Amino acid sequence: MRTMGLDVGERTIGVAVSDALGWTAQGLEVIRRGSWEEDLKRLREISEQYDVSAIVVGYPKNMNGTIGPRAEAAAAFAKRLEAGLGLPVKLWDERLTTMEAERLLLAADVSRGKRRKVIDKMAAVLILQSYLQAHPASGSDRNW
Repeated sequence: MRTMGLDVGERTIGVAVSDALGWTAQGLEVIRRGSWEEDLKRLREISEQYDVSAIVVGYPKNMNGTIGPRAEAAAAFAKRLEAGLGLPVKLWDERLTTMEAERLLLAADVSRGKRRKVIDKMAAVLILQSYLQAHPASGSDRNW
């Protein structure tokens, strides 16, 4: 069983999944947002293909720890996703992950055009990897 990590934005959803042991996160794709039904369909396909048992959604708190409109939107998305897929969904603090993803891509000398295409997937990897490191796997139980 794997964990899926999501970086949810207004126009895109970055997607990452863990390895089977729950140690590492790998980027999968960037979903262009459509209707809720289209987004849910694609996420269901991915969760079935990779045997996902739980999902971590990035929770973009403000730097001072308060909850703003983006965090509220992420929480609402997570709640709908949990109901729609029937899988447990956790929110995970994602402050600065997009900036970190940008820094990593710049350090790897990735072109601006390519960075735009993969930044959300890289942010999803960072969100999921951070979660996995904070919750070491003991079997497939992550204390959901």
